Amino acid sequence: MDQEKLIVLTGAGISAESGLATFRDSGGLWEGHSVEDVATPEAWQRNPALVLDFYNQRRKVALKAIPNRGHEILAELENHFEVTIITQNVDDLHERAGSSKVIHLHGSLFESRSTIDPLLIYTISGWELNPGDKCEKGSQLRPNIVWFGEIVTMIEVAARVASTADIFLVVGTSLVVYPAASLITMAPPAIPKYVVDPKKPEAMLLPNVHFITEKASVGMEKLKKIIT
Repeated sequence: MDQEKLIVLTGAGISAESGLATFRDSGGLWEGHSVEDVATPEAWQRNPALVLDFYNQRRKVALKAIPNRGHEILAELENHFEVTIITQNVDDLHERAGSSKVIHLHGSLFESRSTIDPLLIYTISGWELNPGDKCEKGSQLRPNIVWFGEIVTMIEVAARVASTADIFLVVGTSLVVYPAASLITMAPPAIPKYVVDPKKPEAMLLPNVHFITEKASVGMEKLKKIIT
């Protein structure tokens, strides 16, 4: 018998418990930088060295972070379900916790890509990506991250996956960042949907939505008991 498909959308809240900060948590500033300074195509055109340094520091912190209990439980649920994680996060904590199917909507902190050919993507070893680091075609490499104002190319893949869910789970996201927030509406209306987040987002007033108003590590322990 085929396993039920558990589709999971995760956001910054689950990584925050591993010590990774977000723009939203810090009032729109991250170590003194606004989104417009370091996370837009315009910022890259204006000051690529600043953008590269900003992401180098994020990478350095992310390498030291360890998966928390929320990440671990999602990996453990593969013993009971066919689990696909759709994450808004750019860290690799899901993979390090043992999850085998992870779709990164917003790219990966640990990848670079060519500025003239977006199909040329490279793994970053260590934490540094510097001015002068070039692709095989001779152009400067940039972080392989979807910046504000750029198209989320993986959203169509994620929407197709969401539509196959037998259970849909949201963990650690306020459901206000689009297009990711719309994925819960792509899941079949009749299936159970669970939202684990201390702030209880409205979840678009959809049917069959159950809230667990806890942070990810605590809420996932409760959810595991409910669905397994």
